[in-house]
Amino acid sequence: MQLTNKPISIGAALAAATCALLGAPVANAGESDELWQFDTALMYYGETDRVTAVEAIIAATKDFGDEQIFSGKVTIDGLTGASATGAVAQPTAQTFTRPSGEGNYVTPAGETPLDDTFHDTRLQLTANWTQPIADNMRATGGFNFSNEYDYLSFAVNGSLAYDLNQKNTTLSLGLSYAFDTIKPEGGIPLALSSVVINPNGDDGNEQENENNSEFADDFNLSRVGDSDNKDTIDVMVGVTQVINRRMLMQFNYGLSMVDGYTTDPFKYLSVVNEQGLTQDLRYENRPTQRTRNSFYWQTKYAMDFGVADISYRFATDDWKIDSHTIDSRLRINLTDSTYIQPHLRYYQQAAAEFYRPFLLEDAALPEFVSADYRLGEMTAYTVGLKYGMTLDNGNELAFRLEYYQQTPKNAGFSEPGVLQDVDLYPSLKAVIAQVSYRF
Repeated sequence: MQLTNKPISIGAALAAATCALLGAPVANAGESDELWQFDTALMYYGETDRVTAVEAIIAATKDFGDEQIFSGKVTIDGLTGASATGAVAQPTAQTFTRPSGEGNYVTPAGETPLDDTFHDTRLQLTANWTQPIADNMRATGGFNFSNEYDYLSFAVNGSLAYDLNQKNTTLSLGLSYAFDTIKPEGGIPLALSSVVINPNGDDGNEQENENNSEFADDFNLSRVGDSDNKDTIDVMVGVTQVINRRMLMQFNYGLSMVDGYTTDPFKYLSVVNEQGLTQDLRYENRPTQRTRNSFYWQTKYAMDFGVADISYRFATDDWKIDSHTIDSRLRINLTDSTYIQPHLRYYQQAAAEFYRPFLLEDAALPEFVSADYRLGEMTAYTVGLKYGMTLDNGNELAFRLEYYQQTPKNAGFSEPGVLQDVDLYPSLKAVIAQVSYRF
């Protein structure tokens, strides 16, 4: 939703905010009920020496009148590049076997181990239908389907929105259920088992690898199956309040409950001795359940020259990950048909209680452990600028360019021996570029 410096229709603004709250778009006021509205975008995301993603999106919305609205979206993205495995850097080169068990790769001395075979293509389909079911009450229902090379997800959702206080207030309740199946290349590894290195993987001779019965037996013993599943239930309650003709506020509470396979099958940890030298590699293991609570506040304020939009989210879960997110945008109208929109986002999180950057050789194996930097302590920020214009035909064209930096931190772990001389918490930098067109 975007506010302008023109007189604001409280009903229209509230309807737009409610749809944003429930995740459903709303047709622009004054549009013909017979017309579709399309939003398209092409986005590039590139990390330095790591993952690169290209994403294409097309979304469609149609208002059939009487608050009956259909919305749908198709997303296709491709990812390539290198992904951190969780192993620590060493003063000498390290050899790793690819997840399939066929072929090895070598990480140079002093560098963070990255699996450079990471690639995937994702297709996501989303559809929602909104319509009134009683006086001042609307219902929205929909589904989401996502398919990747090794991941399949299907979700259904439903929500209710109730207007009161002369439609200055909207109460909402949403519920969704998702069922995910992961089928990783090489199968599901046995939690905390040793990572097997293929002795014949360097030459890339696939036939020789297959004939290596000792490696094949050890590799198979480290697998527990071809696939696994998880279920996710999300509940959201919220209130949207018109404060005055210029200001709108929104408050949400979200509860997410995950049950099933939450471990990343491609992540493992280094087991090091007192000198910090790697003696073994172990697959990670995460709890099979996770409960997350989130609290969200957003304010939009229309000024004479544009719109200010600021939000804050606090999230906490039983993995002991607490996070804070501040997100702000300021739309500045340059002319009647052009605008710029600076964007600044700051994120901070604490480490999961089972996060460890490495394991010590003489210590007992914990029940749950992961070296995935995404579960560690970190800060991150995004800074960028969007430029948009309304064309002569009424369509909108916009360009967005942003810079993202993520900075992992040591959550209080002592670094033995040679680990003091390598970067255990390298920062991640990325550029985001997007062009979008609305018609």
